Amino acid sequence: MLLEAGGDVDNPHYQVPLFHPQATEDSDMRWDFFVRHYGNEALSLRDPKFYQEHDGVFYPRSGTLGGCTAHNALIFIAPHASDWDRIAELTGDPSWHSRAMRPYYRRLERCAYVTPVSENPSGHGYRGWLPVDLPGREVIRQMLFSAIKDKQLRDGIFKPALQAIRPNLDSPLDYLKALLADLKNPETVDPNDQRYRHTRPTELNLMPLTTVDGRRAGPREYVLAVARACPGHLTIQTHSLVSRVVFDRNQRATGVEVWRGKKLYRADRSADFRREPDEIVQIAARREVILAGGAFNTPQLLMLSGIGPKAELSRHGIPLRADLPGVGRNLQDRYEISVVTEMRENFALLKEAAFTPNDPLYRKWQKGEGLYTTNGALISFARRSQPELADPDLFVFGMPGMFQGYYLGYSRDATARKDLFSWVILKAHTRNDAGGVRLRSPDPRDPPQVNFRYFEEGSDAGGEDLAAVVEGLRFVRTITDAGRDHIRRELVPGETVRTRPQIEAFIKSNAWGHHASCSCRMGPVTDPLAVVDSRFRVRGVKGLRIVDASVFPRIPGFFIVSAVYMIAEKATDTIHADALAIHGPPPQLSISGETS
Repeated sequence: MLLEAGGDVDNPHYQVPLFHPQATEDSDMRWDFFVRHYGNEALSLRDPKFYQEHDGVFYPRSGTLGGCTAHNALIFIAPHASDWDRIAELTGDPSWHSRAMRPYYRRLERCAYVTPVSENPSGHGYRGWLPVDLPGREVIRQMLFSAIKDKQLRDGIFKPALQAIRPNLDSPLDYLKALLADLKNPETVDPNDQRYRHTRPTELNLMPLTTVDGRRAGPREYVLAVARACPGHLTIQTHSLVSRVVFDRNQRATGVEVWRGKKLYRADRSADFRREPDEIVQIAARREVILAGGAFNTPQLLMLSGIGPKAELSRHGIPLRADLPGVGRNLQDRYEISVVTEMRENFALLKEAAFTPNDPLYRKWQKGEGLYTTNGALISFARRSQPELADPDLFVFGMPGMFQGYYLGYSRDATARKDLFSWVILKAHTRNDAGGVRLRSPDPRDPPQVNFRYFEEGSDAGGEDLAAVVEGLRFVRTITDAGRDHIRRELVPGETVRTRPQIEAFIKSNAWGHHASCSCRMGPVTDPLAVVDSRFRVRGVKGLRIVDASVFPRIPGFFIVSAVYMIAEKATDTIHADALAIHGPPPQLSISGETS
């Protein structure tokens, strides 16, 4: 049985890749968390995105089947090998080594943009459940045509960006030849090709997306397909808010308590705070309970069930079942920041775009064509903030429109003008692990309190995170400075932010994140803050596992969704192996007349 607190949404905001900002603010599935970046009030108030009435910064989550994969930007880039090797070293479990984890990547991926070959040197997967593709050839041709025809896109964006990473390109003809060569040999700019990953200081990247025929694809489609293929063997219940895990007297999880009803969770902006559930039921689990609520909701659910820091549970009058001080600790995220420029003219690429299900580009999308089959990013690359780093730690991408972080109504502003361009700088492998999740109340409808404790409040004593983001912003400005003949002005950070102290102050006041993770970290038995072991089992109890972004000890890769998918694949093997060891082989399951 799969329990989902929200519903099941399949509207244009969900389906159209370029509508991902609208999806985050879609009333059918939006969960509005408001998180603190700082405990200090003065530091918090410096962020223009801080809402005093909500005591935090808007942090969009999704309450629907598929979770946040229903509104993400669909970017699918494999984690770094070092992410897995670090877990293997920490836990002493060699099954987490990158060599052992790469097959899980191949198992889940159904790559549509690389031709399969028998020896498979690229390391891609071709038969998995997750479709991964690049924008279609028609879209690439359109972008190239626009780059040639549109002077400001050509000379204000693409040329300076390519020259920043390849200084030997002197003329428009040189950079167009280089771009065409990359497209002719996509494996050299494929961030998921294991042969070429991170071989240069700054790497132009294609941007693989989880789409099929230009439409969003993800866990929702897979889960529904399994339910159709195996009737009676997978039950999906939506509008089912799990309020706590139920245990027997031997500390074994025997099921969950469920509050049934639409829009019960108060992160839902349209929830009625006075509404009571339609019914409260207990659902028994024959074997195990697996939590997959994510970095905010999983630690909340553990604490509501009596598992967590003793003092925190006592504060809310919750009987203690297992004293695990690490529940809600170690919360981590990216730092992101933008450089937004106002161009001298509108982008011709957006001429027909109204970003609604009524415009000409939407009709093209219905045929699997056009700009709406993309997530809007026109160019992207990975970069090392310091040359001695083993892995790139900055991911930079550029897209038309206004994006400077999340605030209420940001999706409207993102597409309101056609003369703006945003460069987004993402800092990977952040060092700050001082964030935390605490209960707001013992009411399961109340979202928890979240504080990431940015920068000076965090654990990055050496300031490496801040220095890396400064370097990323400085690098982007080398691009915008080179394209200044086509740029009217810089809106964000703005011309008054030039010195290093000014840039640092701007970053500390304006940075944001949206890859929350690590709040129920994995670790060895000697780690007093470890919540789960290397087999995803919650310590101190039986029959309870966690399989979501909260279990990472350190935040992985650039975009963590690929790492979450990979640990889910590993978890299926782990759970299956444990079940066989305890219960023996399962009965044969007949699917569509075939035995498997």
